[in-house]
Amino acid sequence: MKREILTTSPNKPFIDIPAERKSFDEIIDFFARGPSSIEVMAFGPSKETLERVRYLLDRNAMDDLTDEEAEELEYFAKVEHFMQLVKARARTYVETKT
Repeated sequence: MKREILTTSPNKPFIDIPAERKSFDEIIDFFARGPSSIEVMAFGPSKETLERVRYLLDRNAMDDLTDEEAEELEYFAKVEHFMQLVKARARTYVETKT
């Protein structure tokens, strides 16, 4: 499977990457560092990701989401669910060690 390149040019800023892609990359980078269970439980989305999710939730409440924004919000929901599962498992590991 061919991996998609994040930027097409080394001069293209990371900020031009869609927020949902950045949130996924944040998680990948976090796990690549080999965090402890405690660090996993403390992990949270970046300020930028939180702001984007709030924006989408506000637009959703007004029933004003575009199809692309609805897909983006669904993506964030899936990522959040995944992280909740990971954090629950990390909590189990911490509790069994103490």
